[in-house]
Amino acid sequence: METIDFKLEAAKEALKYIREGDTVGLGAGSTIAHLVRLIGEMPALKQGVTVVTSSFNTRQLLLEQGFWVTDTALLSTLDIYFDGCDQFDRELNALKSGGGIHTQEKLLAAMAQRFILIGDGSKYVDRLLVTVPVVIELIPASLLLVQRELQRLYPDARPQLRISNKKDGAVITENGNLLIDIWFAAFPPVAEINPQLKAIPGVLETSLFYQMAQEAIIAGKNGVTTVRPARERAAG
Repeated sequence: METIDFKLEAAKEALKYIREGDTVGLGAGSTIAHLVRLIGEMPALKQGVTVVTSSFNTRQLLLEQGFWVTDTALLSTLDIYFDGCDQFDRELNALKSGGGIHTQEKLLAAMAQRFILIGDGSKYVDRLLVTVPVVIELIPASLLLVQRELQRLYPDARPQLRISNKKDGAVITENGNLLIDIWFAAFPPVAEINPQLKAIPGVLETSLFYQMAQEAIIAGKNGVTTVRPARERAAG
């Protein structure tokens, strides 16, 4: 029996949203890589879109495929932004924790008129699970203060400075900052997490994308489905 690549199926559905003349933001991951290759197979569309990405790997793939890639700093708005995630719930609150580039990703998501999550159905859960950490990016000078405040706010959580597995020392972001993975024993109310963490001096951003996505394209054994959160359905 032929194995279906659910991520490829999700990328095929995402391709339908893109029009010539669009400014398109792309995140990271294998589903996005499929989308890049699909766009690349359509010469008119490939030449007719302006593309920006938060990901080093996606940027390299775009350049290999012959795309012209612009810089985030040159834009204030996007027509559409596609990205995967580690996990997302029925309200499309998403955790984008693994790559450590959530600050750049969140910037593109905030620019976009439409932010669409894409991926396979294994990432879709009723409520966010503690199997994925909430990650914060912080300036190095604030490390001890942030660690103290995290212990005060969440005494049952396990904050861990992200250490590089390729070199000695901590992971350093593209912005020159540090990352802390916060492993919760149980999630606080999701609406409270970002305000609490970003109120700590030195914290730049979190990996929780709260009420930012308007849609999600999900591919699984039952086919491809498009999901909108309750707040979007009510507005529409």
